[in-house]
Amino acid sequence: MEFGVFLLMQSPSGRPSEEIYRRAVEIAQAADDLGFAKLWVAEHHFLNYSYSSRPLMVLANLAARTRRIRIGPAIIPLPLHNPLIVAEELATLDQLSGGRLEIGIGKGYQKYQFDRLGLSMDEAPLRYSEGLDVLARALTGEEFDYEGSYYRIPTTRIFPQPLQQPIPLWMVVNTTLRETVADAVARGAHMFTGGLEPLSRLANVREAYPDIFEQALRPVRVGTQRQVFVTDSAAGAHRAAEEARWHARVSVSLRAQQEHIAQGIALAPPLPWEPSTEFVLDEYLVAGTPDRCISQLRRIETGLGADSFNCSIWAGEMPQDMVLRSLEMFAREVMPAFAQAPATGLSATAHAAAGSAGR
Repeated sequence: MEFGVFLLMQSPSGRPSEEIYRRAVEIAQAADDLGFAKLWVAEHHFLNYSYSSRPLMVLANLAARTRRIRIGPAIIPLPLHNPLIVAEELATLDQLSGGRLEIGIGKGYQKYQFDRLGLSMDEAPLRYSEGLDVLARALTGEEFDYEGSYYRIPTTRIFPQPLQQPIPLWMVVNTTLRETVADAVARGAHMFTGGLEPLSRLANVREAYPDIFEQALRPVRVGTQRQVFVTDSAAGAHRAAEEARWHARVSVSLRAQQEHIAQGIALAPPLPWEPSTEFVLDEYLVAGTPDRCISQLRRIETGLGADSFNCSIWAGEMPQDMVLRSLEMFAREVMPAFAQAPATGLSATAHAAAGSAGR
């Protein structure tokens, strides 16, 4: 199992931007020092749900402040952008980071963002598919042309070209939809999935679609993320669960197009069906003592078939000292338990190949 850190860069109360960015830099540098494999930064627009509206700019800065950790956006909502410009920016970031870039791509789910950019969510599936085609061809560094419904590109070559060939690609997939899994594998991508379901209802994607995985040209990683908080106290775990409620409330309201927003601040009234704190801790979070966190991660590893896990380590308004202490405890007391290849259906040889493919 490889471990990464995911930064949403939120502030429920709308704290100053310089404070949020200072915290993000500090967490990124700590993750690099502590031996995390990857650092992912979100992309959202026009809300305090995330101050990271231009993740590739954020990552260019973080690349200069870190030494070894691999970096990437998670995810770029591709239908919001011209994919040719995205390809140029990704190639630039790959060069500036010394070949440490990985790419997370998805369709996006917030109509609030599409509306403010003058785009229709109804067009997102085809824009997404065509955008992925354009990205793949542009990032080879060779000349190409493209004729689609939304993108028509005469013979073109991007500059700079990326340092890596290929840059590892991660796609968001819905594991209940066979076609999304098949599309990711056909494109040579790894997968982000399983971040919304209760742990007891996770479906092992490798076991569900063995024929699709057998067709993969290279080993496929299955990645996911959860809110993480490592602590020696029950009170600390309960604090993490309460901080995580804000994320759930805002995300659910945006998905349902029932958001409550005032001056860019997403309000988060309680949802009518909110579960108990104990249920949140048992079914949604990786929080508690190191042993408890290891146990929750084992459920994810076997339940989903995951071999890559990203820690959403900074929840709600959690103070920075608590976040950094949790990050250190995770690295020192949780990660070593997963040093061996997980039981996800890949052989040890395949796991080694998957690790090298991501570099």
